Amino acid sequence: MLSSKAKYGLKAMVYLARREGQGSVLIADVARDERIPKKFLDTILLELKLKGMLSSKKGKGGGYTLAKPAASISVGDIVRILDGPLAPIACVSRTAYRPCDDCADETACSVRAVMQGVRDAVAAILDNTSLSDMSLSKAREEAVLRYDI
Repeated sequence: MLSSKAKYGLKAMVYLARREGQGSVLIADVARDERIPKKFLDTILLELKLKGMLSSKKGKGGGYTLAKPAASISVGDIVRILDGPLAPIACVSRTAYRPCDDCADETACSVRAVMQGVRDAVAAILDNTSLSDMSLSKAREEAVLRYDI
């Protein structure tokens, strides 16, 4: 399950992606518009900055911007930074592999086989969806909501 930390991080990153090229964005604006607790958002954005996803500027005109183009940042990258590995169990993780203590033969384990499929399916979706994709789908959704007959 996606944590609140990752959900808020994704919401904030999509917010920044929708403002790409328009200058820095204040944390307070993101927190207010996306209904994210500001203190929690401070922590999340700092973590994303330390991992090279965001740039920040202090003072007048300061705030956060994406450090890379939105099209080059995958949802999977953000989720892994904020929540850790995508794998539901450690023995199928690509980044945090650890064998199970109770498994005599990994290759014959039916639980592992299913969980590997889960990991692969989740990774395929998250790694092939960019912030740009998410920001465009949100823009389309808002356009539909504003449509008047």
